[in-house]
Amino acid sequence: MSTTTEDRLTPEQLRTLFLFESLSIEQLHWLAERGRVERRDAGEVVYREGDPATCFFVLLSGAISLHRVLHGDDVEVNRTDQRGVYSGATRAYLGDRVEQSYPHTMRAVSDAEFLVLPAEEFAYAVRTWFPMALHLLEGLFFGTRAANAIVNERERLLALASLSAGLTHELNNPAAAALRATAGLRERVTGMRHKLAMIADGRLDGAALHKLVGLQDDAVQRAAAGVEMTAMETSDAEDTVSDWLEERGLARAWDLAPSLVAAGIGVPWLTEAASTVGDEYFEGAVRWITYTIDTELMMGEIDDSVERISDLVGAARQYSQLDRTPLQIVDVHALIDATLTMLQAKIPGNVRVVREYEHDLPSIPAYGAELNQVWTNLIVNALDAMPDGGTLTLRTWREDKRLMVEIADTGVGIAKEVRPRIFEPFFTTKQVGEGTGLGLDISYRIVVNKHHGDLKVTSRPGDTRFQVCLPIEEEAVSPAAGESDGRASGEKVSPAADE
Repeated sequence: MSTTTEDRLTPEQLRTLFLFESLSIEQLHWLAERGRVERRDAGEVVYREGDPATCFFVLLSGAISLHRVLHGDDVEVNRTDQRGVYSGATRAYLGDRVEQSYPHTMRAVSDAEFLVLPAEEFAYAVRTWFPMALHLLEGLFFGTRAANAIVNERERLLALASLSAGLTHELNNPAAAALRATAGLRERVTGMRHKLAMIADGRLDGAALHKLVGLQDDAVQRAAAGVEMTAMETSDAEDTVSDWLEERGLARAWDLAPSLVAAGIGVPWLTEAASTVGDEYFEGAVRWITYTIDTELMMGEIDDSVERISDLVGAARQYSQLDRTPLQIVDVHALIDATLTMLQAKIPGNVRVVREYEHDLPSIPAYGAELNQVWTNLIVNALDAMPDGGTLTLRTWREDKRLMVEIADTGVGIAKEVRPRIFEPFFTTKQVGEGTGLGLDISYRIVVNKHHGDLKVTSRPGDTRFQVCLPIEEEAVSPAAGESDGRASGEKVSPAADE
């Protein structure tokens, strides 16, 4: 059971604490009048994460630990028994310009004793006694926050520019194919009109014309179905058809053969066509049917190109979530697939992409566009780790009330001495100008702070795995989730406990 006493420290006792050792005797008397000594039993909570930050605590004796709640688990982030360390309402001097709440939970590891100063008294002391330091602290705090916001936005813009370039490249290929097919289609349709006029100028009887139309329909069906042949089989078939046509006096037969063979038309079919229309109209009929086949093939190419463009636009919409509210129920697989589509141009040919999805996973409440930014950062990092090629594996599965996404690569791995720092803002192992060092920091904030999830990594040469853990239950994700975290809040439990 905790006990709160009216014990006061003397100015001489206060001066033994490193935080107050340089204060004047008047300032020490002021603190002695307003500060009180409180005791906590071992295991007792001193203050709780998210509660209003009402007091500033200085440890006088005993040991304490700091904890944060991550996806429902209580995680200890620091522990110390150093006399004089401080925590609690350390940002009270900023007033209502920032949220005044405890960023973590403090527990007494052993029986502990604290000097406790009300937050408003601590804020007054800082503002009154250290006006220059206050301006420096304010400038540092808000300047850093503004700089982080600018750099974060820059990181997003760089990612968007890269993705836009890739999307433009991906869109250009089917668009150019559709344009080429359209130009060829126009030429073939013109040729069909001319040949049709020659065939149907009254000299070909109606019965023969109907048979020719039947052959045309058969050719169209064959072209639509396609024919599977090896390159050698295709070459041999084209030579056979070309030779047969040349024997019957058709000019440039080698130009007709590829289209006929592509539709599965060989010598037997051509022999039947010749007997149907006669030698006089045979060349015109063959060229008309060839134009028909080319037209069908080109329309299929246009259809495939338009479908590809539609898929890319759909992936871009899924990736950006432009038509959605920020928080929605999302299919994680759809988000990952959209990200892979957007990054297609960045995936080298020597990298194999493997999807190992657990297909009965539920949709979850999430910020879709921001999760796509996480996938982008992790996939790009994985690709950078495999300059000589390898395998990129994306796995999903469920663990109780959590949805797991793993992005693994067979690259060089993360050096052991670097691993503890990879989530630090601005830390990067890339050359100057090649990275901002914010990709993993942003990803951590999106997953941990905004979604109340977790982001962890295991790595050895040839096997690096980033695991994203997301809550499945809707109440676990809240728009009110703060953007700060214990790594960057500035809260300390000892002078050396920054990272």
